[in-house]
Amino acid sequence: MTTIPQLIADDPWLEPHLEAVVRRMSRFDAEHAAVVGGSGGLRDHAGLHLAHGVLRDAGDGGWTVREWAPAARGLWLAGDFNGWDRGSHPLRRDADGVWELQLPAAALAHGDRVKLHVHGADGSARDRIPACIRRAVQDAESQDFSGQVWQPEEPYRWRHAFDPSAIGAPRIYECHVGMSGEEPRVHGYREFAEHVLPRVAAAGYNVVQLMAVQEHPYYGSFGYHVSSFFAPSSRFGTPEELKFLVDTAHGLGIAVLLDLVHSHAVKNTAEGINDFDGSGHQYFHASARGDHPDWDSKCFDYGKPEVRRFLLSNVRWWLEEFRFDGFRFDGITSMLYHSRGRRAFSHYGDYFGADTDDDAVLYLQLATTLAREVRPGCLLVAEDMSGMPGLCRPVAEGGVGFTHRLAMGVPDHWIRLMKHVRDEDLDVGGLWQVLANRRGGEPAIAYAESHDQALVGDKTIAFRLMDQEMYWHMAVDDPHPVIERGIALHKLIRLVTLALGGEGWLNFMGNEFGHPEWIDFPREGNGWSYHHCRRQWSLVDDPSLKYAWLARFDRSMMRLAARHRLLEAAPADCLHMDPEAKMIVAMRAGLLFVFNFSVAASVFGHAVATGDGTVRRLVLDSDDPAFGGHGRVDATIDCPPDDGGVIRIYSPCRSAQVYAPVGAGG
Repeated sequence: MTTIPQLIADDPWLEPHLEAVVRRMSRFDAEHAAVVGGSGGLRDHAGLHLAHGVLRDAGDGGWTVREWAPAARGLWLAGDFNGWDRGSHPLRRDADGVWELQLPAAALAHGDRVKLHVHGADGSARDRIPACIRRAVQDAESQDFSGQVWQPEEPYRWRHAFDPSAIGAPRIYECHVGMSGEEPRVHGYREFAEHVLPRVAAAGYNVVQLMAVQEHPYYGSFGYHVSSFFAPSSRFGTPEELKFLVDTAHGLGIAVLLDLVHSHAVKNTAEGINDFDGSGHQYFHASARGDHPDWDSKCFDYGKPEVRRFLLSNVRWWLEEFRFDGFRFDGITSMLYHSRGRRAFSHYGDYFGADTDDDAVLYLQLATTLAREVRPGCLLVAEDMSGMPGLCRPVAEGGVGFTHRLAMGVPDHWIRLMKHVRDEDLDVGGLWQVLANRRGGEPAIAYAESHDQALVGDKTIAFRLMDQEMYWHMAVDDPHPVIERGIALHKLIRLVTLALGGEGWLNFMGNEFGHPEWIDFPREGNGWSYHHCRRQWSLVDDPSLKYAWLARFDRSMMRLAARHRLLEAAPADCLHMDPEAKMIVAMRAGLLFVFNFSVAASVFGHAVATGDGTVRRLVLDSDDPAFGGHGRVDATIDCPPDDGGVIRIYSPCRSAQVYAPVGAGG
């Protein structure tokens, strides 16, 4: 008799797919057992980077160059050390398609640039960067990338131990190091550590999520067209400077996530691993299946054991070498389905049918299992638009093993509302449904906007609400109806999403204070300008501007979430919904939330049956003058319940209030 996995026991609607779930579990168990039997453990199996690449031997200090290229006809090492002679240093092939070269200690030096000259199965002869290279650098004149020997005399000395399990509910600050400064240029790891991380800590966030760390040849790809998977991008600094960033964050009590791109890779052959051995399908699927139809990139073949080992080793590398506290796995939907997720998902059969890539499911199960083994307590966030059941359930229960999923439908809903629905026509019931409707037992990261909504071609919430008026009317002594509406709704949107939308929170840097305009990376279309590829911190630092109001409100939101463990609590209960008055009243973590989206209708003496008989006190008010509001609610007056357990509150239009039991803190 088949044992019912916990995933299905908790959701009987999944019973028709029992066979598919059990098959996934059985395949994982078999692969895990095979890996353990062959390597001694999953962690040992994920050690490709310890044997491949350009490595210094611990004993005599010599060098080993090793590369997997099964279909190649020949490999040679060239570089600064031999004057780029492409025929003087051949590698030898073993029976498994691994090529190797031994060199004496004096042959290579720290900082030397190197490449492999590969004669491919197709008759090609190309210079390639080793797949497991730990640093790649770009020539300032030719713009060509090369691998670089990176073996500093003094290894980085870590200062701070950190346990990611201490984070609890994540409040994530999503960042891009290169555009994290105000000057129109590429900024670095150390600058970020010294100037941005203190801001993140002061703002009340406990996790930083770093984009664009894995090396990528085109800056404007936002880091999503990776070329060298084991190399931190050299345009931001050295590996040691990245370690300094992570270490500094840990000292501030902040966990650091890497935006990990294992869903696809850059198609470039000069910089990346595409067609490395000339076969056309070494790491990626052959023919059209290996080409992503939307991203102009290559799709991994997760069915190959060698590819899975390469990617698993990459997971181990970033967790061990740089002490990241987990990952946001990019593009999960594209991985999970043969269609790359380019379709609608309307019923459970869509997740367990012929379109599902079982090889990708297996890889992700192995990756999440490995990550927990290497870094206990790590955070594993899935970027998935399909809503696959079990994605954030343990593998042993029939799941895939992530800790959280991004609530990707929420920002899309806000965009639709702002673009197509008048304020007067807002459907608060529909809003509740979008924010509260998520799978039980699978934590979600709520967010109103991320980097996706900030890119050129789209608009941030602040810019969509206030647009060009932000250029002229953001002085605190300059009242303007468009700005007043925008600031009020900006606060409302973020607070209702935080309170109702998930078990974690995410914000892209600068959005918390309504950063104006969009992100536009240097490109031919804008004259290779950095003008929009930066963060204008001076705006929020200027007390004469209204940006400080929004930043102050966001800090108060994060403080409230931390003190009351809001995101760790069970989902909110709806106490009252008023479609006409545009009101939502809800309870979560013992906090009473009152949202009034009405354009002009304030409600006096609104009766709320809390059911707990406690006296309540206002602890957060979006209408507070400190946040750019009008101060219409008196924070000094407590709200005691009557004999029926009902409290009466004043709910001003376009505002939100949060009431806590007296004595519970603010």
